[in-house]
Amino acid sequence: MKIALHWRILIGLVLGLVVGMILNVAWNSGTWSSLGVNDVSAFMSGRNPWVVPEGESLASLGLTEADLVSRDASALQELGLRRANDPGAVALVARFLANLNEFAGDLFIRALRFIAVPLVLFSLIVGASSLNDIKKLGRIGGKTVLIYLTTTAVAVAVGLVFVNVIRPGSFVNEETRNQLVQLGSADAEAKLGQAASNRGQADASAWDKIVDLIPQNPMAALSNAQMLQIVFTALIIGIGLTLIRQEKAAPVIAVCDGMTEVIIKLVNVGMMAAPIAVFALIAKVAATIGLDVLGALAVYTVTVLAGLGVMIFGMYPLVLRVLTPVRYARFFKGVAPAQLLAFSSSSSAATLPVTMECCEERLGVSEEVSSFALPLGATINMDGTALYQGVAAVFIVQILGIELTMFQQLSIILTATLASIGTAAVPSAGLIMLVIVLEQLKMGPQIAPGIAILFGVDRLLDMCRTTCNVTGDCMVATVVASSEGELLTEEDVAKRAAHPIDEWP
Repeated sequence: MKIALHWRILIGLVLGLVVGMILNVAWNSGTWSSLGVNDVSAFMSGRNPWVVPEGESLASLGLTEADLVSRDASALQELGLRRANDPGAVALVARFLANLNEFAGDLFIRALRFIAVPLVLFSLIVGASSLNDIKKLGRIGGKTVLIYLTTTAVAVAVGLVFVNVIRPGSFVNEETRNQLVQLGSADAEAKLGQAASNRGQADASAWDKIVDLIPQNPMAALSNAQMLQIVFTALIIGIGLTLIRQEKAAPVIAVCDGMTEVIIKLVNVGMMAAPIAVFALIAKVAATIGLDVLGALAVYTVTVLAGLGVMIFGMYPLVLRVLTPVRYARFFKGVAPAQLLAFSSSSSAATLPVTMECCEERLGVSEEVSSFALPLGATINMDGTALYQGVAAVFIVQILGIELTMFQQLSIILTATLASIGTAAVPSAGLIMLVIVLEQLKMGPQIAPGIAILFGVDRLLDMCRTTCNVTGDCMVATVVASSEGELLTEEDVAKRAAHPIDEWP
């Protein structure tokens, strides 16, 4: 009996979690030391630095950093220097397996990202060119954007309710807070630098955001995976094809349609490796996340997860129940592969090809709707990210003993909603945009330590909020398709001659 794809992915996820947690507990710095490895980070990156004798320095030995590279090893050893690591065979095998595991996960994610951009471009050109009624295209676009913005604002509000009721900041004492700040300070500074380059998109006016939709160089938009600009380019080309003679447009449409089929087939082939890739991605995260940090931030983590759970298992099914004939079981069975991959990859963009396949083949959403709503959603619909930003911002000010007014909390809803528009659909992008939300609260120099506190559990929460983002995309695509009469019934989906996503080995 052949096991369905989503079950195989789930098995890979659970096995990766179990193996990672075992390694987290059983394999520590003492284990590495017993294998001759004292500088783990250097060893894993293939380096083996020199160690100066205790009580000495390079200057006291008459050496410089350049001497460590240029001088003969025996001469350095005569001065008392030694290598940080003296790994045995077991350590080398462990490093090889760790690198192989990381390679498998990264290769799979890169393959999906390679597919995502051309899939959006070609499928949307075909979809737009088939809509001879421009009013219909505008209607679909208007519904999609309106629902996306509404659910994002609701998500932030849900997060604020939970964080104000639970008050996770009151569970972190000063000593723990200082330890967490020290642990994440280096990463926090890096995120602050990245946020500086992203600050403009949150400060930009509505007019600037509209202008930014139009790429000055379409090729640059494609190479940089600027999804909003790619969607605009594809729509314009598709509309243009409807305005020229049929005999001129037909060959172009045929090429784009053929490329769409090719890319979908590549998705089918690539998903054969999904269970292995999910195992690799989850095992790495589970093996490296600090259990002590997780314990210190447990209440904060539960608060975020509770909010995300309300959105995924409460808000979305309720909207589907009211606005579509799609019921709970059908929806979650249909989107399960996309959810599991989103959880593993922490990237809406990498998951996009699978998300589109799930909506079209498992839920019965028309290609016209999915090719527009889902790429757009991967860029502007960040319900989980926006909810997280609201919870994280209030959690930080609670730790610092600051009370927010109702007006300030309402400003979080507005800022988080706007900041989520155009947030990169890549891992940890939400943490970068959180800086913008904190600046809106006039946090000033307290931003860096506040961000540092969150780093210990950010990867885990990033996986969960990406799952929420992708689930929300699928919900909106289903609602829009149903409102346009372009959603197949469950019986029609079952009667299809071929179900590519169900036939994956």
